[in-house]
Amino acid sequence: MPLELDKNLITRKLALLDGYIAELEPIVSLTEEEILKDSLKFHVAERMFQLIVDEMIDINTHLIRVKTLTPPDDIQSTFTVLAKAGILPADFTKKISPVVGLRNAVVHRYEHVSLGRFIHELKRNFGDFKDYLIHINSFIEKAT
Repeated sequence: MPLELDKNLITRKLALLDGYIAELEPIVSLTEEEILKDSLKFHVAERMFQLIVDEMIDINTHLIRVKTLTPPDDIQSTFTVLAKAGILPADFTKKISPVVGLRNAVVHRYEHVSLGRFIHELKRNFGDFKDYLIHINSFIEKAT
């Protein structure tokens, strides 16, 4: 029996994602130097970034499962699978999917990431999180 799209689950996750983005926005609006000199702001940015990426991965995984799409090779490729299914634009997927690798490096610390590089990438790609919300909301509206 095929699974059904759990609109309530996606809606809850999108609300969490939106909240995390809103919490992170005041920090991202600071300069890199302001963030780096305040360890509390830096660690809040790290944690909010992790939560944002985790919610996106959860949403991607749910959509892949219920749409019975090709299983991804890894977590980062969940974005690519959604692009191939027409759920996310391909050019957007190329921009946003590397956040998974950055998230893994930050969380697991198995790859050295300079603090400056992390903040730079976070600030540079912050708008992509909002775009992700728009794309997934649009898909959910069309799917129901």
